[in-house]
Amino acid sequence: MAARREVEIAGLHVSPVHAFEGRPSDGPRPDPEPVACSRVDVRAGLGIVGDRYFNHPAHRNAAVTVIAAESLAPWPVDPLVARRNVVVRGFDVDALARGTVFSLDSGDGPVRFEVHRPAHPCAWMDSVIAPGAFKALRGKGGVRCVPLDDGVLRTGKAELALVGT
Repeated sequence: MAARREVEIAGLHVSPVHAFEGRPSDGPRPDPEPVACSRVDVRAGLGIVGDRYFNHPAHRNAAVTVIAAESLAPWPVDPLVARRNVVVRGFDVDALARGTVFSLDSGDGPVRFEVHRPAHPCAWMDSVIAPGAFKALRGKGGVRCVPLDDGVLRTGKAELALVGT
């Protein structure tokens, strides 16, 4: 592993439902339970236990979304408002190319992820963050990944490593 750095897992988001359906002017669908977590269980090839994309065939290669907290810094919002599963502070995840493998270790051992595609923002960002956020987040909406290991992630200090670089 060539590149390691200390980061912060600033937020973990798990929701069994998709809140951004219908018209943004109507507002998001309420979550049936709190979405902020201090700990999540990750399963290789499946995603995050309890999340709406866990073991969902259409999202197998995109079951976990990761965003840099810095992408949301222009707005005083909860970093989970973008509804990405993992919010990392201290690393530009949008710079990761397709096929890149990285790991996050928040104290329970490393969990590897393979980047498959960008997590493009949607028009809902103008409603839930601020007008203009949709356009401003283009290219900064995070990445969609497949987990390669079973493991646990927790909020707080963590180590991010680029694997095989």
